[in-house]
This record gives sequence, structure tokens and C-alpha cells, in this order.
Amino acid sequence: MAGKAQAQLDNRAFTSPEPGRSRTATTEQQASTDLDEAELQAAPQGGDLRLSLSSFTFFKDNEYFNKISDGYTLFGSQLNPQLVYYPTKDLRLEAGLFLWKDFGNPQLQQVRPTYRATWTHGSSQFVFGNIRPHLNHNYIEPLFNFERVILKPLEEGLQYRLNTKRVFVDVWVDWLRQQYRYSNYQEEIAGGMSSSFRLTGENSKLQVSIPFQFTAQHHGGQIDTLDKPLQTLFNYATGVVARLPLRGGVVQAVRLNSYGLLYDDHSFVFQLPYHAGSGLYLNGTLETRYADLMLSYWRGHQFYAPLGGTYYQSVSSTVSDPTFTDPERQLLIVRLLRDFRISDAAAVTVRVEPVYDFNAKLLDFSFGVYLNFRQEWLLGNLGQRVRVGQ
Repeated sequence: MAGKAQAQLDNRAFTSPEPGRSRTATTEQQASTDLDEAELQAAPQGGDLRLSLSSFTFFKDNEYFNKISDGYTLFGSQLNPQLVYYPTKDLRLEAGLFLWKDFGNPQLQQVRPTYRATWTHGSSQFVFGNIRPHLNHNYIEPLFNFERVILKPLEEGLQYRLNTKRVFVDVWVDWLRQQYRYSNYQEEIAGGMSSSFRLTGENSKLQVSIPFQFTAQHHGGQIDTLDKPLQTLFNYATGVVARLPLRGGVVQAVRLNSYGLLYDDHSFVFQLPYHAGSGLYLNGTLETRYADLMLSYWRGHQFYAPLGGTYYQSVSSTVSDPTFTDPERQLLIVRLLRDFRISDAAAVTVRVEPVYDFNAKLLDFSFGVYLNFRQEWLLGNLGQRVRVGQ
């Protein structure tokens, strides 16, 4: 089974069960990431009991001085130890504890139980509980903020994933906030679909795929005490992704991504400055043996995506200028990306991302360093244990 087609960035270090695994694939799908556990580890057997540990340490400095997106620093660690049990080889149950500690804050930011049930049936996976979140969905950044890997590390709901040699589909629902009778707040739900359909054959040197992405966010409910209107927002994106492997010693591949995006407010009462909008997102990437160099152009017309990267929006999310809008937003982004392999289980990722705002005539930048560690250990097989006296 091939990995899913890469929507924009190579995020394997954040999503793969083996963050430090080398990039040796030659196809657009295989070059992306997120192989299933069974492909990277010993095939599970019914009765297997395992211990898994996921550790993520992050540093992201946003040196932003614009009126759309705040400048701030994210610095801390997240830890998720879990017990994993396979009642059958196709059913994986995980339960553990998620801990989040921001540096410079003596208190834990989050302490939450985690639970996930994954049923694998051929090329399909059905996920219940803590679904595979944030970058695993494989959205482009205007629709889904990269910082959700830090700020929204857990998603809870239902998920269906299909991963074949030609097709990747991820359909998901994240239940953000549960509402109860007489609640003084609205329920909140997010969800969507991320997909990619490869047009070229396995033996084709040039790999071409068509992505289609969709997100939705809803605030509402019928049993609260608020006199507040419902809000339902939709975003869409589609385009063309092409990757050409090269035989050069330095430049290993060229990747081109182009997307058209739409924003639509389906609320009965409008609460935002814009009711509809659009965007154009163009990306060109040189994959080299030393790092990936990526150039991106964004043009947004009254665009808003509640789950998307804040810098792409036409509506401000800043503390100092919350009512500011930029209806015709134009950005040029340069990205220098490198994963440093420590072992198959660990990798350090470094990203430098200057961005130029044409309207404000302003150059901002962000810098990030991330350490990902994920590993599992087989403790034994409960199905092979014999009761005393038998």
C-alpha cells in the first residue's frame, strides 16, 4: 500500500510511525509519508500487547508585525505514552495519557486521557475516539493551520481512511465541544475530507495527481440558553500536483502544486465581514539532498478559513487589530525545510519561512525546530499465555 499523496509540505517526521525513516521513495505518493504501522513494524498478531511512546518537543518563533496574524513563540513538549492491544490482527486498541507542558509555565497545559480504536480492512481504516489528527489529514496550509500540530494535538470523533496505489481519502469528524441541556455555550463541530487521485501509472517518471479538499466548521445546538445564531462555514480546494524525480546528485526532484480555493458562509445570520471568497495558491519545490527549498504565492480575495493558517486570511485574528481586514491579500513565501535523522524512531526538523506581504510592504518570518520521537515495544502476546493448571 502506498503512502498518501503529498498536498504541500513533506510532513513525514510529524505523521509517520518512524519519524527518522529515510526518504527513498520515487513516486509522489510514496514520497509523502504516513505509512501504516503494519508496514513499518512487525506485522501484528491477535493477542499482541505493546507499549508505545510519542514525544514531541517544539519551538516555533513567529516574528510577525502585521495586522492579520499575531507574532508569538510556542515552546514546550508533549508526551503520550500508551498501551496497545490487538484483540485480532486487524483491530488495534490504544489507551494512554496525553501531557502538554509549555516552557516558562510551571503548570501543565493539558492532561487528558487518550483512546483510539482502529479497524483495518484491506486498504480501508475506520478510526474511533482520538482520530489521526492535524497534519495526518494532509491539507494545504490555507485550509488547515500547521500550528494545529502544537495547538490542537488531539482530535476526537470518527474517521475513515482509504489508501491505495492511486487513491488517498481521509473523511473525518472532530467533536470540538459537547453541549448539554441548559448549556450557556454552543456545541462546536469540525470535519471534512482530504483526498488525492493519482492520474499517472506506477511506472511513469512524472507523477501527477488531482487533490480535492473540503473542511467545515459548525457552531450551534438546540438545548443551550444562548440567543445566538448558528454559524456554518465551508472551505474547498482543488488543483494539480506534479512531481518529477531527477537523477542529479544534489537536486533529487522537482514538485509543483497549484490550488484554487473557495470560502462560503452558509449561516442564516452572517457574523463575519465576508460571506464568500476565493484564493489562488501556487507552490514550487526543489527537493535536494541537503534540504527542500519551496517558493509559494498566495492571493486571497475576501478569503476566510476558520481552521486555516492565520497568515492567509483576509480577516484579522490579532490582539491589537481584531477588526482589521485585507480583502485582496497577496503573499510570497520562501521555505527552507530539513529533517535531520537521529534514528528510525527520531528526527529533528528545522524550518525557516520568510513571508512578504505585498499590500503592507512588510517582510515577516518564522523559524521552527521540532523533535519527534515515536516507538513501540512488544511486551508479549496475551493469546499465547496458558492459564495456570491447564
